[in-house]
Amino acid sequence: MNEVLRQEKKFLISLAQFYQYTHYFDQIIQQDIHNKGEGYTIRSLYFDTLDDKDFTEKEEGVEIRRKIRLRNYGAESSFAVLEMKQKQGSMQKKRSLKMPKEDAQKLVQKDYSVLLKYSEPFAAECYYLLNALCYSPKAVVEYKRKAYIAKENNIRITFDYQIRGTESYYDIFSKDLLQNTIFNSDLVVLEVKYNGFLLSYLKDILQECNASEISVSKYCLGRSVSKHYLF
Repeated sequence: MNEVLRQEKKFLISLAQFYQYTHYFDQIIQQDIHNKGEGYTIRSLYFDTLDDKDFTEKEEGVEIRRKIRLRNYGAESSFAVLEMKQKQGSMQKKRSLKMPKEDAQKLVQKDYSVLLKYSEPFAAECYYLLNALCYSPKAVVEYKRKAYIAKENNIRITFDYQIRGTESYYDIFSKDLLQNTIFNSDLVVLEVKYNGFLLSYLKDILQECNASEISVSKYCLGRSVSKHYLF
């Protein structure tokens, strides 16, 4: 089980800015090892309760809230990661559990008992919540990500774009996952994640791009059909 506690800031930028900043970062900062050309694919299956508690709390801006998702890196992935993100004031706590494809597919099919084979307390907590609050799969969101890492303050910078999703089919390992565009293809979500404080050169970049901080949620975007969600 892995756990991180950090601050996260999101900004909306144009494709032109994306290419400008990634060109700059290529020269001064370390790329994520998973980057291939324009980045790598991420697929996330989001779970929610019968009454969509997590979606509603995000929409209403509840200070302490959670979301549970199962994430992989496309149809060819041999594993997935079960994650729980918890909003705590200005901080975000993320806990994760890596599992093989066979176990992850059980979760896709709502067989949460597979979590009982893991010794980590986080697995037991997820098993309890998924069952007690009647969580079920609600949406899949897929996007391209290009990421950079700065060792200072555990800073991670990501650019997410080509965001697509579906609320009708949940197999994140499928090669035939039919999805719709759920976000403006001319825009990119820039996320800055860090512990402590931002370095001055990153602050300068954010001021230079003249972008306002946003609170866009990929899960909420993924519910755009059933919830008529508009960003």
